[in-house]
Amino acid sequence: MGLGRKIAVLITAAAALAGMSAGVPATAAPAVPAVAAVPAAAAVPAAAAAPAVASGVDWKPCPTASGVDCGSVTVPLDWEHPGDGTIQLALARRKATDPAHRIGSVLMDPGGPGGAGAGEVQDGWSLSPKITARFDTVGFDPRGVGQSTAVRCGLDEISGDNPQLPKNSGEFRQLLAYNRALGDSCDRITGPLAEHVDTTSVVRDMDAIRAALGERKLTYYGVSYGSLMGQQYAETYPDRVRALVLDSNMDHSIGSTWEFLRTETQAVQEMFGQFTQWCERTTSCALHGQNLHELMADLYSRAEQGTLGTPDDRLDPLALAGLVTQHFYGPTWGRLAKDLISLRDGKPAGAAFGATETSVPSAFGSIFCSDWRLPVTSYPQLQSQRRALSVLAPDMRLSPLGWSAATGCAGWPGPVRNPQHPLSVRPGVPVLMLNSRFDPATPYSWAERAARQAGAPLLTYDGWGHGAYFKNSQCVTDAADAFLLEGTEPETGKHCAAVPPAEQSRVDGPRAPRPVGF
Repeated sequence: MGLGRKIAVLITAAAALAGMSAGVPATAAPAVPAVAAVPAAAAVPAAAAAPAVASGVDWKPCPTASGVDCGSVTVPLDWEHPGDGTIQLALARRKATDPAHRIGSVLMDPGGPGGAGAGEVQDGWSLSPKITARFDTVGFDPRGVGQSTAVRCGLDEISGDNPQLPKNSGEFRQLLAYNRALGDSCDRITGPLAEHVDTTSVVRDMDAIRAALGERKLTYYGVSYGSLMGQQYAETYPDRVRALVLDSNMDHSIGSTWEFLRTETQAVQEMFGQFTQWCERTTSCALHGQNLHELMADLYSRAEQGTLGTPDDRLDPLALAGLVTQHFYGPTWGRLAKDLISLRDGKPAGAAFGATETSVPSAFGSIFCSDWRLPVTSYPQLQSQRRALSVLAPDMRLSPLGWSAATGCAGWPGPVRNPQHPLSVRPGVPVLMLNSRFDPATPYSWAERAARQAGAPLLTYDGWGHGAYFKNSQCVTDAADAFLLEGTEPETGKHCAAVPPAEQSRVDGPRAPRPVGF
């Protein structure tokens, strides 16, 4: 597989990627110290669920992360049938730096799906010093991910030919066959866990973790796909919520494949427009004064013809969209301009290619395809939608993440255990939502709808990128921190001014997790 093909998979966290290695069964223990068992009585998901029983976590120093403790919690593999075996969930904790004024624990998830919260905490992911002083920060690897009992799939199936942009009905059938074979390999190698990694199950796991931490109510920060976990926790356990800050929000009420693709694609087209405006007004932009719309049209034409990139590493249109979109997360617009020049001149696009390989989640497909029903039933349907997206987004043509997620579930063999539905959160549940106005992965329109459905305040960062809390906006950080510390809501409709990308570096402040998917 050439690098052009790889980047289409790696950058976009393709939904077909349900694992990176074969052969680890679902009963295997994660590489973390001992277990805190949580009884199945903690599993009832209704609002009136019986309290989970806390049994504590046996924390021990993490072997590879100074100042971080590792532990695990044991939960049922299938919460509906708790006698059918157990799995382990990996945890990592940094203790509050001001223990005399400690409030409790804040649970964190970095999104994905497939992001490893425990691993990110070990690597330094943190909230602001105000929060880390008063809270133990606890990351967890969701079921199927990282050091938790993991989903594993066949290497042969993963490395098979996956025509994510099929050119005809034959390639469309090949796409379906690839996804089906990959999903079957996940089931075969992992066992029953592969079909029990939906967010509904993760929400029950979160309540078990809350109880094991000894917290009467949950304090939580979730970003990107982690926002969906928080939304559904508020829906399921409203009486057990202390404060939820949900950043870069999913909209799980989207009911059609077209609406999903349309909103995702509009978001990346808007981001490209913002990049173009920045380059026009910024003399240090390597493409300052040039017509970026014409450049993108030329690059896409070459990608369609199979001549973009180097002879050994050709980029198809999905790979090109992925290369551009990865620079929207920060954003890193200066590097994007240089990469576009490299592509224009037939040169490799430098470090941008290799930098994405660490972002591949291990269970994206198994999780996402358990949470979303996005039918892709025929080649004519897919081609019609692609043509419509190209009209909607003449520069970007499509969202690589949205396209890969939707097409990656076409033909996937597992059940959709947690299909889309409008949020139904009881009034008064303490939830605060954050979102950038220009977000390439979780569009602002998603946050607007999710906030309306949840009856939650939405704090808008009028800038760019994914993860509003980590954009060096004191306005955003202070508002989120006040909510986590004291439950103080920002004024209705509050907006925080954009921080120019060049000013987003920081010496002291929250450290963002690595982007994985949504």
